[in-house]
Amino acid sequence: MGKLFSLTYPTAAVLLAIRHGHRYGFDVMDATGLPDGTVYPILRRLERRGVLTGAWEDEAKARAEQRPPRRYYRITRVGEEALTEVVGRFPALVRVFAAEPGTA
Repeated sequence: MGKLFSLTYPTAAVLLAIRHGHRYGFDVMDATGLPDGTVYPILRRLERRGVLTGAWEDEAKARAEQRPPRRYYRITRVGEEALTEVVGRFPALVRVFAAEPGTA
């Protein structure tokens, strides 16, 4: 895989969180323990580089639940290739997410 982004520990954690079913910012923050000032810039950068795709949920649903709309993220084919590198570089982090109960 070419160098689309710097594969740092926080970036790897965000990718793994999304891979394991944590699809929006606050959920990724909860799963990784990373602050919003780290998670949201990573999500935006990965989306710009085609590693993730993002889509806003229906505003009516968010209003019905009395909260702001969420942006849901999915890993692209390019992102799946990046995850191969994550597995090789951060095996302990991969094990943490694999042991997480109730994830996809």
